[in-house]
Amino acid sequence: MKIILVNERGGTRTFGFGGLSRALLGLCLLGLPVGAFLIGANLPVAETDVFDSRTAKAWSKALRKQQEQIDEADREAREQLTALTVKLAEMQARLTRLDAMGERLTTAAKLDEGEFQFGSAPAVGGPEDPAFAGASEMPYQPPEFLDVIGDLSDQIENREMQLGTLESLLANRHLQEEQFIAGRPIARGWMSSRYGYRTDPFTGRRTWHNGLDFAGKNGSDVVSVAAGVVTWAEDRYGYGQLVEINHGNGYKTRYGHNSELKVKLGDVVKKGQIIALMGSSGRSTGPHVHFEVYKNNRPVDPASYIRRTGR
Repeated sequence: MKIILVNERGGTRTFGFGGLSRALLGLCLLGLPVGAFLIGANLPVAETDVFDSRTAKAWSKALRKQQEQIDEADREAREQLTALTVKLAEMQARLTRLDAMGERLTTAAKLDEGEFQFGSAPAVGGPEDPAFAGASEMPYQPPEFLDVIGDLSDQIENREMQLGTLESLLANRHLQEEQFIAGRPIARGWMSSRYGYRTDPFTGRRTWHNGLDFAGKNGSDVVSVAAGVVTWAEDRYGYGQLVEINHGNGYKTRYGHNSELKVKLGDVVKKGQIIALMGSSGRSTGPHVHFEVYKNNRPVDPASYIRRTGR
């Protein structure tokens, strides 16, 4: 075996090897890759452009920031859950108060049993929407606590609606009771003359008397028998100092012969309110109140109204 080496100047040099030399050279050439592999296995891995120490630090910083965001989101979620729990308790307390108030008002109003049921859920229903009938997709299921809050909101809305209806009903009933003509126009006194024909105290002739007379002490209270609006509050021929009140629904009342008026034209008066003081003004023989009731501008017997006890 011969090996020829060529130098830079183009010169050559030849070496010759025997059998033993060739064997030793072969072993050396075979050992070079193995040695290179073993040496390479013990060398450290060099940093690359993709992953270096700065990249590792950036990732570490990003991970810490994400963990802080997760912790902050967890804290906010817990605070919101606490706030929702408090809100839920407030709504439950509010619903309880509404139920109690509704039951008391229903009892006070003497409504029919079952007309307003504040302690039970409202009855609802209706035909199924054909567009959603047999839908294969499952509907969205909100979290359980949102269901509870939604149910409470619906119940509160229903109770408030019932209370609003009840309030309107009671207001209308109260207004009707206020406008309901009943009772006597005086606080103290007695009936001294009835409705119908009688002997006129000035002429002695048989004449028609449009109202009732209630005698009493001069200066005693004269009261309205129903709520209404004052349509006359001054002197009127034959009546003396007169108060006339319109009660609506075609009704009005008159109170004559007063010594002093406590209301004026246009005033809104309540049932039982003092409107004048008893006197003897006008065509009168002594302190009394001449009381008249008109229905659709026609006089009617006040006796049937003073015997009423109210609604």
